[in-house]
Amino acid sequence: MQCASYVCPAQRMMPRLLQALGNIVQKQKRCIEAQLKLVAFDAARYLEDDEAIAEYMTVVLKANDPDLLLLALSDVARAKGMAQVARDAGLGRESLYKALAPGAKPRFETVMKVARALGVKFTAQPA
Repeated sequence: MQCASYVCPAQRMMPRLLQALGNIVQKQKRCIEAQLKLVAFDAARYLEDDEAIAEYMTVVLKANDPDLLLLALSDVARAKGMAQVARDAGLGRESLYKALAPGAKPRFETVMKVARALGVKFTAQPA
């Protein structure tokens, strides 16, 4: 006859051991994730002079993508200081952010004001 009420001490400890092991695994996972955090690329950090800005804008214009152009103008504006660029363009800072936001459809006049404020000139070449 077997006694159903007897539980081995190791069996009693098993749930606590599994819980402790799970906690250790979670801590290890968080440590690894913290070590692997990547810093988002910010082009504005590398736009330190007019030559870098001109080269960046030239490459962007060749892509023929309006959203990419707005992103590039935003990067250059952040590199030069949004508040100053907004003043130089005759726009409010909030308006500048909205005009250069992804998916925005700013007027051509606004884009040209921002470009002038950034010291960027668009030129045409034969295709």
